[in-house]
Amino acid sequence: MSELSLMSNYPVQVTEPQAPETLPFTSVPASYMMPSSERIRQPVDESNNIYTDPMSADFFKGLQYSDTTPPPKIRDLMNDADLLYELRLKLDPNHCTIKNWKNFASRWGMSYDELVLLEHRTQGSAHSPTQEFLLRYNEKSVTELTELCQHYQRIDVLRVLQRWVEKDWPSRWQKAH
Repeated sequence: MSELSLMSNYPVQVTEPQAPETLPFTSVPASYMMPSSERIRQPVDESNNIYTDPMSADFFKGLQYSDTTPPPKIRDLMNDADLLYELRLKLDPNHCTIKNWKNFASRWGMSYDELVLLEHRTQGSAHSPTQEFLLRYNEKSVTELTELCQHYQRIDVLRVLQRWVEKDWPSRWQKAH
């Protein structure tokens, strides 16, 4: 029965920082493992990589708010259909290597069951899981959202938020007040 255990045959990603990185990989004999110097490496073109753009380091310094406007909350950006559309385009897709709405929502406390339910409920419909996740956490500040972008290195999303805070938010706030 122990031969059928997934944990004894496959590596498992562990998310706790104090835990070991992986469980033993016992299904492959040690003789099959080759040193890293002999492995074939995939060439990487970093010239157009929006996720690790070195010119974007100043985006990580934080958002700059006007002296006349208060820092916006997520509920404030929910009223901007164009911004929501851009965020949905960037965070809705499910890629195995790019962090999306699920990672953001999980980081803010949504349980695995809630994530699965939200994904299932929005799959194949006009509803966006990103929009639903933002609606749930609409009292958090946009600054907190940008911190998630920094944590997950989503510079593309950070750029969208930065542009909105600098250009659109002040005029929207002034119209409302």
